[in-house]
Amino acid sequence: MLKGLRSSLAVCLLTPLVAFAATDITQLRPEAVHQQTIKDIISSLNIGHYNKINVDDTLSSDLLDKYLTELDPSRSYFSQADITEFEVFRYQMDDSILAGDLDSAYAIFNRQQQRVVERLSWTIDRLNDSTPFNFTLNETLDTDRKDDQWLTSQKEMNDLWRKRIKSSILNLMLADKSEQEAKQTLIKRYSNQLKRLKQNKSEDVFQRFANVFTKHFDPHTSYFSPRSSENFKINMSLSLEGIGAVLQNENEFTKIVRLVPAGPADKTGQLKPADLIVGVGQGDDGEVEDVVGWRLDDVVDLIRGPKDSIVKLEIIPSDSEDKAGRKTISIKRSTVALEEQAAQKRILDIQYNNKDYKLGVIDIPAFYIDFAALQRGDANYKSTTRDVEKLILELQSEAVDGLIIDLRNNGGGSLREANELVGLFIDRGPTVQIRDPNGRVDILGDFNPKIAYNGPLAVVVNRLSASASEIFAGAIQDYQRGIIVGNQTFGKGTVQTLQSLVHGQLKLTHAKFYRISGESTQHKGVIPDISFPEIYDTTEIGESALDGALPWDQVKEARHGMYKGISSFKNELEKRHALRTNNQPDFNFLREQIVRQSEAKKDDEFPLNEIKLLAKRDQAEKWQVDAENRRRVAKGQQPIAQLTDLEDLLKKDEKGRPISAESEAILQESGRILLDMVDLEKQLISTYNPQ
Repeated sequence: MLKGLRSSLAVCLLTPLVAFAATDITQLRPEAVHQQTIKDIISSLNIGHYNKINVDDTLSSDLLDKYLTELDPSRSYFSQADITEFEVFRYQMDDSILAGDLDSAYAIFNRQQQRVVERLSWTIDRLNDSTPFNFTLNETLDTDRKDDQWLTSQKEMNDLWRKRIKSSILNLMLADKSEQEAKQTLIKRYSNQLKRLKQNKSEDVFQRFANVFTKHFDPHTSYFSPRSSENFKINMSLSLEGIGAVLQNENEFTKIVRLVPAGPADKTGQLKPADLIVGVGQGDDGEVEDVVGWRLDDVVDLIRGPKDSIVKLEIIPSDSEDKAGRKTISIKRSTVALEEQAAQKRILDIQYNNKDYKLGVIDIPAFYIDFAALQRGDANYKSTTRDVEKLILELQSEAVDGLIIDLRNNGGGSLREANELVGLFIDRGPTVQIRDPNGRVDILGDFNPKIAYNGPLAVVVNRLSASASEIFAGAIQDYQRGIIVGNQTFGKGTVQTLQSLVHGQLKLTHAKFYRISGESTQHKGVIPDISFPEIYDTTEIGESALDGALPWDQVKEARHGMYKGISSFKNELEKRHALRTNNQPDFNFLREQIVRQSEAKKDDEFPLNEIKLLAKRDQAEKWQVDAENRRRVAKGQQPIAQLTDLEDLLKKDEKGRPISAESEAILQESGRILLDMVDLEKQLISTYNPQ
């Protein structure tokens, strides 16, 4: 009862401050359907979610903090006075949502909208003001304010936004706009944001708050409003044409989360996870429209279009040190055909110990199966396992000396296919364990004694190898059937299901994967036997980088046999690998990039002095060119004058995607490690069986 009184009091305190003027946006309120839907969400999570969490004061406190971060991640709208006032909600939001009361969530949202209107209006006025900006002052902008103190005065807020305006102008000037053109672009950007604020509906508020709540359970649990549910279905069926990329909002930007293998974006070879989309244009000659600050669904709508039409994306590459570097990429819209995602083979020629070897490489971009053809009874339905088995037969007919399964960037797919693919390399046994919310563990396995390949095997993984890829790599490692090389995998060891609600849908985590060793693939992923330099920032990419990710844990080991494995000579494998790569040009280049990225990440001060910013950009570009040339000279290649020269020099794969020298070097080294394994196994056998 006391909490209920606090709730009523809090809403009374806040309401007068969010009574907007007639020229402002409309104050939004929860609808009856939202009050019932939040109850339905709580009920569904309590029954079906893997992670049992009490809706109590602890959750309430965390929910308030996360909601404030969702609404103001850079702490540039709310003041400390606002935050102090919101404290009355800290320990009563749990009781409110259990009762279907969303008034506090809407009150906070309305206050945030009012603050946004104030800041955008102030910013537009300042941009229209004839008073010039001084780009000679020796000042900087803090670009990472998530842990900063909330601002306490209007003067502090104005000073922050003055600096933000200067940084935005300088960013656009570095993208070849004049100062006046930059100002006009920003006026249009912020004016559009104001217009879009007026289009917000009660549904939008509810979805944002509901998703902050669901993500308290785990990062893969989400609520979809009716409109979002339709977009989700479209994405899953690919019934509308797009670029084949999964996107999410990050602050004011649209961020690329992952690329669909063999999709239009993937084929360009110019986009990668963590790139930021700042502009979208239509056709070869269409003007690129600034989309900074747009809603995600509006950006997605702009990117979609008719098949074979062109969409242009202006992006800030994830490796841009100052977030000022931009490039525009043209992509032809299309669907992703199953055939284009199919596994492919190639022969890798390697000279090892003065002898020539042929290694088979099978690249598996995703774990796919044509369920529709299977259900029709089509005997020739496509699936990962069936395709890989055919490729193995073809490679064996070419007398390969070993096999490499390349799972780099494979984000997963069909669990059935991961299970059956393991069966191509073992005679029989368990492959993966699945635990449900009630603690019951089911064991999937291969019960067919047929083996498609019993020769030397290596599996290559990286940080973007996830889910089904981790199940396959983990099983091969647990059986010691082959050697795993590359980088620690993504760490997604959870299973989601889609549940219909009266209003919208709920995607919730209802089970967890475990290896046959009993270890979860969740959070930790698969650790390779031999590790390569990690180019992806694991604090930004991977399950462990996601807030609220379920922890790593264990279940009972499933009984399984084991092959000879590499345990007796793993140290020697590592020693040989280190000797080869300690001064290998491409590996040196990778290591240099990693150090550089780490240093750049620590620098969260953006220069607002034009000369210093230009010098910083030129220094960054010079470093990249010098690093590339150090590699090229070491390999006996001609140096380049600028980074754009590389685009014409890179080799292309069968799908037209550029093949980076680092990617090929990793594959070559994986092959040599496999041959090391063969060599050491022979030595071991000769030790036990002397002539």
